[in-house]
Amino acid sequence: MLYYPLRRRRRGYKIVHFYTKIFFQELTLKKIIEKHTVPQGISRIRLSDYACEIFQTIPSRKGIKKAVKRGDVSIDGATASTGDWVKPGQIIELCDNETVKTEFYRMTIEVIYEDDYIAIVNKPAGIPVNGNRFKTVENALPLNLELSKAASRLPRPRPVHRLDSPTSGLLAIAKTGEAMISLSSQFAAKTIKKRYRAIVTGKLKGDGTIDTPVDGREAFTEFHPVKTIPSLKNGFLTLVNLIPHTGRTHQLRKHMAEIGHPIAGDKTYSPVDSLLKSKGLFLCAVELTINHPINNEIMTFSIPDPGKFSSYMERELRWWMKFNPEGEIP
Repeated sequence: MLYYPLRRRRRGYKIVHFYTKIFFQELTLKKIIEKHTVPQGISRIRLSDYACEIFQTIPSRKGIKKAVKRGDVSIDGATASTGDWVKPGQIIELCDNETVKTEFYRMTIEVIYEDDYIAIVNKPAGIPVNGNRFKTVENALPLNLELSKAASRLPRPRPVHRLDSPTSGLLAIAKTGEAMISLSSQFAAKTIKKRYRAIVTGKLKGDGTIDTPVDGREAFTEFHPVKTIPSLKNGFLTLVNLIPHTGRTHQLRKHMAEIGHPIAGDKTYSPVDSLLKSKGLFLCAVELTINHPINNEIMTFSIPDPGKFSSYMERELRWWMKFNPEGEIP
């Protein structure tokens, strides 16, 4: 089923300036996301190695170490450390601990879909999803989403994947522990489908694929040109659909730059003379298909291209026609 943006009235707060803070006070909460009992006959192994095998929510060793450091992992009720030895019969829990926090980031985020288990939001460009900073999408979610009524609800909604800070578009959010496990597993199994829209410099001859490794790891991208126009500055500009089959950091940006068609506005991978001043990156996640973590329904969410995409293409075409009034559009 295809889902389009949800229209609704925001609850009980006035929309103010983009960078305004709002202060809240919360109780310390502990929510168990995953629980595991160590079986008999287990070989001698450290928690840092063992936890990677048992927790679906955090499949990487780096993620496990961060969770342990935050105090989110316990053994028999006591806060664990990465060097602890795992023993038969122990109960290992992965928790979502919320200590007292006094501030959320007040920013209006468009909610495309929401129920008690998941939400799909339209991430604005220029804002990181999460991280060690205040102005993030994650810190703004509690003010934009309803509190889940499910028994396994998380203390606060959590993004399940990431988009680069300059990239806009669809972002999946977990509101319960089972939703986080399910969506994380789907991303790990590469069953979630994503489609991005971008404007790249140059003229693509047709559909194609790129399979060059990114940071030494396997990476695969499909590209499908939609529309090409002449450009005085870049020769041509092409509106293109990009479909990543792997999720490497900056994969789409690196792959398109590598084949000589960098994404417009990319300050990292575009030539300096093709940069756009204050227009941002022309890359947006416009379609996302997932299996609902509770009823297993296949759900496809879609949003239109950002307005700046058509504005830029139209402006570039007008400029080209101004200096080529009798020229035929290539």
